Amino acid sequence: MIQNEEPVIANSLWSATANPSAPCPELQADVSADVAIVGAGFTGLSAALHLAQMGRSVVVLEAQTPGWGASGRNGGQVNPGLIEAPNDAIARFGPEMGQRMIRLSGQAGQLVFDLIAEHHIQCDARPVGWLRAAHNSTGMQSLVHKAEQWAQHGADLKLLSRADVVQAIGTNAYIGGLIDPRGGNLHPLNYALGLCDAARAAGVRIYGQSRVEKLERRGAEHLLVTKRGQLRAGRVLLCTNGYSGPLHKGLQQSVVPIRSVQVATEPLSQELRAGILPGLHAPSDTRRLLSYFRMDAAGRFVMGARGGYSVPATRARLAQARAWSIKLFPQLAQVRWAFEWGGYIAATADQYPHLITQLGLAASVIDQYPAELSGGMQKRVALARAIVDKPEILLFDEPTSGLDPITGGVIDRLIIDARERLGATTVTISHDMASVRRIADKVAMVHNGVIIWAGPAEAMNDSGVPEVHQFVHGLAEGPLTNEKPAASPAKMATS
Repeated sequence: MIQNEEPVIANSLWSATANPSAPCPELQADVSADVAIVGAGFTGLSAALHLAQMGRSVVVLEAQTPGWGASGRNGGQVNPGLIEAPNDAIARFGPEMGQRMIRLSGQAGQLVFDLIAEHHIQCDARPVGWLRAAHNSTGMQSLVHKAEQWAQHGADLKLLSRADVVQAIGTNAYIGGLIDPRGGNLHPLNYALGLCDAARAAGVRIYGQSRVEKLERRGAEHLLVTKRGQLRAGRVLLCTNGYSGPLHKGLQQSVVPIRSVQVATEPLSQELRAGILPGLHAPSDTRRLLSYFRMDAAGRFVMGARGGYSVPATRARLAQARAWSIKLFPQLAQVRWAFEWGGYIAATADQYPHLITQLGLAASVIDQYPAELSGGMQKRVALARAIVDKPEILLFDEPTSGLDPITGGVIDRLIIDARERLGATTVTISHDMASVRRIADKVAMVHNGVIIWAGPAEAMNDSGVPEVHQFVHGLAEGPLTNEKPAASPAKMATS
């Protein structure tokens, strides 16, 4: 099923244990539908099923086979809710949209399990809750914060002590945790294949090996062109996740592919199974680059983590996943690792479905490449790409250079927001003293390769250093001249 991915990540457990499924024929004719859906993964197939049940004619075009992309490559966690604490959505999008986002995300897990039950999908579904494990005190504080806020919205999330986590997981590597009873885990590829069968039974036409090569609007219709056929539809849903490619420029710029990798053991003995994940949870931890792990139906231990973007980097990440598994559960040291696989999943810069507006980009520019945007818009796109991976340190080199004061102020606010929301440290090189005063906690001035002064931003005006005084006040007279290299203030802002 996933043999077409590069060999280093093609040995998939999910593919090896997939249920039989009728093949989807290639589109080799001209067809029409009310709605065209590109991508036969969770999103595309679930949307197709619901639209068909509403009486719409639906055609799904898939470049490979159903579940081939992100849907068949993930850890199989059913994770309700939002990345951030729920009230963050209200603060960002207002009460109406924020509450709607909270409600829909909170109900997502139940929707999945309801679909599985309704359509008798055989995918080893376990509604045992989603367990998040805290690796340090900061992570635990974050979980407490989320639990308190979700309680305000009617969700009963349970905080776990260290002893509770040890009992549920079987390792003492974590100081506490949080379990969301609305979640659980499943076999992700079999869930996708089950959705495919359910959608076809509802009348959806699904074509595999039918990559959309061109998408264009013709009056009230959309034309989707594949190698051997064409599809006309009144509406189009692009559900391509991390495999979106260049089909739609706006989607390509707003959705960032992220490589994920997983490793799995051979089936464990009953003795080993007894001490590893006895509650059959699929935990994820609170690390910036989180780890997530589980047992499959046959007792194989599975560990997932962020992947690399080259073959050597991917091999290193696979090795790290195995090593971390053994660190958590030393009893796995002598177990044979039988599978290793991965692929792309997708994320937006702020983890919400409103990347464009959140970054201050007008809807009118969504179909433009960054090179076609103004300088200010380009910087916002660059910032989006920088924060999508939730880095611990953000480096900025003259972020407001060449911008008008209004746009510069917008960029400064976005930097501050990213720092506060991510809990990251930001380091900025800037000659824009207005920007430095707005965003810096600490400032260091470098002159001729030497730090000549460092201190709090509010102390710059009274530094007592002539070069600093001249630079921050923009004075023509002083020890700094045009013949000497200009001093450079470096902002070091910490949250």
